Amino acid sequence: MDIYIITGASKGIGFALSKQLLRKNHHLICISRTKNEELEKIANQGDYPLYYIEQDLAQTDELSYLMERIWQVIPNNFETITLINNAGMIEPIGKVESLSSEAIANNIAVNLTAPMILTSMFINRLENKPIGKKIINISSGAGRHPYNGWSSYCAGKAGLDHFTRVVSNEQANKENEIKIISIAPGIIDTEMQEKIRSVKAEDFELVDKFIGYKENNQLQTADQTAKALIKLIQSPSFFQLPSVADLRNMEIEIE
Repeated sequence: MDIYIITGASKGIGFALSKQLLRKNHHLICISRTKNEELEKIANQGDYPLYYIEQDLAQTDELSYLMERIWQVIPNNFETITLINNAGMIEPIGKVESLSSEAIANNIAVNLTAPMILTSMFINRLENKPIGKKIINISSGAGRHPYNGWSSYCAGKAGLDHFTRVVSNEQANKENEIKIISIAPGIIDTEMQEKIRSVKAEDFELVDKFIGYKENNQLQTADQTAKALIKLIQSPSFFQLPSVADLRNMEIEIE
């Protein structure tokens, strides 16, 4: 039995990952603010193990309780366990002086604080168990390149990358190492991209460029991206990956 814990599972990459990971020998624990009824329907029809938890990750004071709920539904006998910190948000978009303190705090809570806390509790619970353990943080090229208008998002993803580097260094050479990576998946055709294309040029000066990505069919689908990520995660070479990576720079053949 392989365990997968996926945040942001209701849409986009998270939904695509969850849908494709539904298997008899996989036990999925999916987390999002609201349940995805389609995912539950697919799981019920195939009799696939799925446990869904509705949780707003911005409420970081509730994450200890969330993790306790997760451990309560994990079966005793499993061979591998993988935490996929996928949940993220692009808002607020605009020049930094126009952003509210609440919006900034909410963004950092979802994009950085929540995955840090979940990673900490995951490692604390599992560090001495001799099983396959993986943490995948879904990052962004915005964490490695500055985009005017995305100050909060860029800062959160940059922080996530550097957090991952530190944790990877801490885990290196441990007897029961937990492998952690932060991976940028590329530009994906999701609801986040719709939000980006809808903003005014005065708030995000590259909006026309992102509109062009859509009009010129330059976006990857969430399903394509999920297939590549799953193949990467399940590959024996996963444990040799650098702590910070970009999916677009990897040669991964998908059907």
